[in-house]
Amino acid sequence: MATTEAAKFKKSDLIPIPQPPDYHPEITVSPAHDGLHFWQFMIAGSIAGMVEHMAMFPIDTIKTRMQVLGSCPIKSVGLRQALQSILKSDGPAGLYRGIGAMGLGAGPAHAVYFSVYEMCKEAFSRQHPNNPVAHAAAGVFATVASDAVFTPMDMVKQRLQLGSGSPYKGVFDCVRTVLKEEGFGAFYASYRTTILMNAPFTAVHFATYEAAKRGLLGVSPDIAGDERLVVHATAGAAAGALAAAVTTPLDVVKTQLQCQELMEQTPLK
Repeated sequence: MATTEAAKFKKSDLIPIPQPPDYHPEITVSPAHDGLHFWQFMIAGSIAGMVEHMAMFPIDTIKTRMQVLGSCPIKSVGLRQALQSILKSDGPAGLYRGIGAMGLGAGPAHAVYFSVYEMCKEAFSRQHPNNPVAHAAAGVFATVASDAVFTPMDMVKQRLQLGSGSPYKGVFDCVRTVLKEEGFGAFYASYRTTILMNAPFTAVHFATYEAAKRGLLGVSPDIAGDERLVVHATAGAAAGALAAAVTTPLDVVKTQLQCQELMEQTPLK
């Protein structure tokens, strides 16, 4: 009976189309690097880094002055004292002294950071694209590479940020003077400390960012599909705050190393 019914409903004009022997249907997965080429990451990262650092440059100047004000031994200096010291000695323009060095260093350094990060992320998380450990490891490798590019200009920037306590007329005068009086090694005096600071900063930042993002998406599952800007911004702020709190002591050491020669010659007041 079953055979009869099958024969009844079988249409002879429906001819099955054979598949090629090497046909294997696959699910298309988005590339790990968002479909951009590495040169595009370099340009985007360079622009993002320059905008970020230059927009926050006055705050960075105050931070640097707080870390070195009073010379050695280091005195406790608050935000108001540091700001008053800058405005009194150099005026509002003092908040932007050294921004040229920041621009010269931040662009290439962030281009290196984002390109190395994307290459390492793709290599480390080939089987698990959402693995936060692989992302953190890629971030550490990117940090080591970008700090090698940025550290010399960071040293110049911080010496210029000392304002009236700095004898340099500008970026190139500082580079020329340091090379002549202290040698090339002075540009990398804080490199090891910078790595020790930025490597855990990156690891803590990525781990916290992923955890905070998952938590926020868990609280509001209705936005899990598109992950709105507020989620990324909030998670990024929490990650940055925690990472900065963990690594600030080493940041003070880095600043002292970069400015030690200048502080011995011209103590700041």
